[in-house]
Amino acid sequence: MRSLARVERDGIAMVGNLDGRVAFGFTERTGGVSEPPYGSLNLGAHVGDDPAAVAENRRRVLAALDAVEYSCNLLVPNQVHGDEVAVVHTADAEELGHVRTQISEGADAIVCLASGVPVLLCFADCVPVVIIGEHGFAVVHSGWKGTYAGIAGKAARMLAGELSCDPATLKAYIGPHILGSEYEVSAELIDKFAELYPASVRPGSRLLDLSAAIRASLVEAGVGEQSVFDTGLSTLSGTDRFYSYRGEGGTCGRHGAVAVMRP
Repeated sequence: MRSLARVERDGIAMVGNLDGRVAFGFTERTGGVSEPPYGSLNLGAHVGDDPAAVAENRRRVLAALDAVEYSCNLLVPNQVHGDEVAVVHTADAEELGHVRTQISEGADAIVCLASGVPVLLCFADCVPVVIIGEHGFAVVHSGWKGTYAGIAGKAARMLAGELSCDPATLKAYIGPHILGSEYEVSAELIDKFAELYPASVRPGSRLLDLSAAIRASLVEAGVGEQSVFDTGLSTLSGTDRFYSYRGEGGTCGRHGAVAVMRP
């Protein structure tokens, strides 16, 4: 399935595929219990919101994925804008404990080969990427630092390696983010990206297209160009649906990219 649909279940809206063996979605900001300025489906536990509200919001998202029974296995890394990728092989409690220790120290992607282990990463302008294989998946947080480091391509290579499959069999989905027509950065950063990812910069401007760089890193890793799908949804101009750090003055909730593989 290459294209994604907007699906609403019990008030929770996601853009994704909630019915495949790997069910995944990019959440919208409505349908939760958080109060402003985090209203209402804030999934981030680090932004000042009531922890009980965040926990309930996460439960509702897992319910929409028909995965509440796996709540105790949920993995949510401490995102540090790096290129660390954690790998989980089984739902064994001891292994999950080791993985939780690792991701608490910082990780911006998780490769998951285990059924019944939901993975959630949080966003408010940075780029969410979900990579799907036949028997596993990866969820990636790609801000400009992670994008420059090629974290999406790294995660794709690791997923393919763990699955012993050709990266060309993977499918990648780029979720809502600040678009290239909106994301103005420093001249120094433009020069860095122009050298490494020429397609990500517009000549004569300081606009940076992170999704173009992510696409390039995925293709370089062996994912087929035709197997990379970008939702094209803007967080900055779509704050009715998504959170935007820039658009909301630095105080806001976080939407999520979430996935789980069914047994």
